Amino acid sequence: MHWSKRDIEQLKIHFEGELFFNDSQTSRLTKRLYATDASVYEVEPTAVAIPMHAKDMKRLIQFAATHKTNIIPRGAGTSLAGQVVGDGIVLEISAQMAKIIQLNKKEQSVWVEPGIIRDDLNKHLAAADLFFGPETSTANRALIGGMIGNNSCGLHSIVWGTTRDHLMETRAWLSDGTEIHTEPLSLDAFYKKTALNNLEGKIYRELHRILNNPEIQLLIKNAFPKAEIKRRNTGYALDALIEMQPFNPNGKPFNLSALFAGSEGTLAVVHAAKLNLLNKPEPFVGLLCLHCTSLQDSLKANILALDSHPTASELVDDFILSFTENHPNFKDDRSFIEGKPAAILMVEFRSDSQATLDGKINQCIASIQEANLAYAFPVLYGDEISKGWDIRKAGLGLIRNQTGLKQPVNLIEDCAVAPIDLPAYVADIQALLAKNNVQAAYYAHAGAGELHIEPFLDIHSTEGKTLFRSLLTETVEILKKYKGSLSGEHGDGRLRGEFIPQIMGDAIYQLFVEIKQLFDPNNILNPGKIVHSPPMDEAFRKKETKIPQAYYFHYLETGSPLGLAEKCSGSGDCKKTALTGGTMCPSFMASQKEKDSTRGRANILRQLITESGSEAYSNPELLEVLDLCLSCKGCQTECPSGVDMAKLKAETLQQHYDKQGTPWRTQMVGHFPSLQKLASYVAPLYNLLINFPGSSILLKSAMGFSWNRSIPEVHFTSLESWHKAHSKRINQETFPKGFVYVFADEFTNYNEVALGKKTILLLNELGYGVKIPNQIISGRTYISKGMLAFAKKLANTNVEILKGLISKEHPFIGIEPSAILSFRDEIPHLVEESLRQDAMQLKENCLLIDEFLLQEIKAKHITADQFTDKPEKIVLHGHCHQKSIAGISSTRQVLNFPTNYEVELLPTGCCGMAGSFGYDKKHYNLSQQIAKLVLYPRLLATKSKTIIAMNGTSCRHQIKDGIDKEGFHTAEIMYKALAQKQFKL
Repeated sequence: MHWSKRDIEQLKIHFEGELFFNDSQTSRLTKRLYATDASVYEVEPTAVAIPMHAKDMKRLIQFAATHKTNIIPRGAGTSLAGQVVGDGIVLEISAQMAKIIQLNKKEQSVWVEPGIIRDDLNKHLAAADLFFGPETSTANRALIGGMIGNNSCGLHSIVWGTTRDHLMETRAWLSDGTEIHTEPLSLDAFYKKTALNNLEGKIYRELHRILNNPEIQLLIKNAFPKAEIKRRNTGYALDALIEMQPFNPNGKPFNLSALFAGSEGTLAVVHAAKLNLLNKPEPFVGLLCLHCTSLQDSLKANILALDSHPTASELVDDFILSFTENHPNFKDDRSFIEGKPAAILMVEFRSDSQATLDGKINQCIASIQEANLAYAFPVLYGDEISKGWDIRKAGLGLIRNQTGLKQPVNLIEDCAVAPIDLPAYVADIQALLAKNNVQAAYYAHAGAGELHIEPFLDIHSTEGKTLFRSLLTETVEILKKYKGSLSGEHGDGRLRGEFIPQIMGDAIYQLFVEIKQLFDPNNILNPGKIVHSPPMDEAFRKKETKIPQAYYFHYLETGSPLGLAEKCSGSGDCKKTALTGGTMCPSFMASQKEKDSTRGRANILRQLITESGSEAYSNPELLEVLDLCLSCKGCQTECPSGVDMAKLKAETLQQHYDKQGTPWRTQMVGHFPSLQKLASYVAPLYNLLINFPGSSILLKSAMGFSWNRSIPEVHFTSLESWHKAHSKRINQETFPKGFVYVFADEFTNYNEVALGKKTILLLNELGYGVKIPNQIISGRTYISKGMLAFAKKLANTNVEILKGLISKEHPFIGIEPSAILSFRDEIPHLVEESLRQDAMQLKENCLLIDEFLLQEIKAKHITADQFTDKPEKIVLHGHCHQKSIAGISSTRQVLNFPTNYEVELLPTGCCGMAGSFGYDKKHYNLSQQIAKLVLYPRLLATKSKTIIAMNGTSCRHQIKDGIDKEGFHTAEIMYKALAQKQFKL
């Protein structure tokens, strides 16, 4: 470190963003968060800075120059080659710099700041029927700045091109803090640039000197990849520059922007970019999914498919497909898959009419059939198309579900050849891997000649580390045979930079060194990337597999919390915004901070456990980073690798309590069911105290709750007590359709008794008797507060009681999603080993009331004439746990079942309450911020007569407290919809 406290104070005077330069807990935590990306590398930076605007960027660059340190520009942190890993000052391009500066519809261009997300940009552009074409598989979190740095391409690059193709102009800071505006230049303007007496002028003069040399031009043409390879991102794009004026008299005007694309932040830091936009694509789309019996057949089919002029041709192999089979988020996407293909080639066609589209697809099918290269040809249309693309885009995360020490590594995944050469190239790679007894996954951009090939290695073993280097070394020699590109779109970084001289020759490499020295003479901007890279087999993420520890959860194949955290690929699926939708990750959607993402939490947990074993669980940094996790369970499903942060948080808290004791406020919330039972004995007095302003404030203050919250009232008569009396009046064993067990969970039993009654009466009216197993408590409050010792005892007791009662004929039906779904999620992994099989069998017969009703509707045991035909409009908000574990399709279908009922599924994520989380005073503002992202605006825009469907008690409390709206459970809505009611409440 080359600065003093006084230097930092001086910087703070002029820097309006956030600085993490000292040794405080927050700074230490932040530096850990930015020590890695989606690569295998990990280096803790000296500091982290998050600029508010372009001037902050300039000040930071000048600070780095003065203090002889370096800047590492960082976007979403999803780079695979270690581009944003280093020991300097990480400059994160944050959501503060995500503005659309100017849209020019006539010119079809837009000026943007580098922090805007690609998909979010396109959502804004949709109203103008324009869009930005290049799209990575990470497009819902990839920043434009990062896409420029990597020259990103994406699924449709064969028609929509690369980022370089659409980068019209930039405004950027050079390494001395001066601004440069890159744009197409006339010859006169170009030569005027060479006359400038500053760094920009020197750059233009030297570029002219270097590139105007015919020998160097010939050298570049001979050394760079084949012209037909569009994904060509090795080194600096000198091949693009020599095709411009003045070096090519017939070329386009010179534009230095082309050099910045793919330069990985090593030449300048872009603070604004002008992008070329495309017209809205053709509306008729079909995705042909060619099922092949071998990888080679799929690659040959790709060549034929390209003759039919598709808009995309992407491959997924059987290894990736295998991880979708039981994945909660992808198993339903498999409906188009027939048999067991060795690979599926997904070929997309677009047209302006259905007839023309069908013609293209049929032409392609005919050519593939004639060559006998596929055995099935399903075509997806409309919403079904997302099933194919979602599986393809999740490839990077899905393969991280591989168990064992050998894991897929990014190494040769970005190499590109001409599509015609792809079968032979892949055959050579397969031979190389077979020679070394290495398996691999194969997927992605077959149409562009770039297949992501990820070998499975244990890079922390001596053998694995040796293979890591040798496989890339030998792959380079294979690439030279086909005149391919070492890097297609993932960049050179610190992974492949070392191999540029081998593939392009020393003379070209020295040109790259000269270019870097020209732009950045003091090596300030992202050093060690592209040129002067450190050895590619150093600075790996630390790993320690032998950490003896007793855990409360059973971690299956991952073995431990560390193993579960290490499944995080770094791909950043948890960093999407509310515009993209989904549940994961609500705290990140609100704060836009890395520490509030699932990835950030997983990285901190991994680092700390690796460094200090069980002592990590009481580390203040870990507790801080987990504090804002809502335990929503979104990551369990939406993260392709299935990193269940709620589970990790609960385990961490209990391990911490074992050492430090459980705070009494935590105990009060955890023991909520017992306290509510006691309160029910004096319900009138309790309800008076929680509603009377003075006593209510005292109680909330004592519990650490926000004064803006309402505490749920209790009922003097519990649901269990009411049911006993009801069963005496009406024999529950005489109903024509048999009986079911209903879960009087800890929330419904004392707080939502009216809902419980309606649920039971609904089932009675539909012909089902109801029994209630007494005193079953899910343990949800214990689990959410990390009191797993109590939850484990309850889980064992519950399974012992229920294993002899619950069956397919007599299922256990739940009202509150978070309670009943604990039997399908946490409880099977909490119980003792001797009860695990019983818990797994019980899990199969624990259903939401929605699921049970749908099951009976499909069996025609429930008919539409049992319900009203009066029209009703319903908007549906899904409970987080339900969305993650059970899905909300059953709720939507059941609510749509009565004739003339119309249901709209709201694109909402988490409501922000999440049990007691939103009650906590310290979390209240974040809770409201999350609700204001989508939920509140959509409900406030809903007509007053529209029914709001919400199955979660927390969700209903959130909207009641926040916007004075009332939500209703599915059971309540269906009870009200009954055509006739025989039984009285």
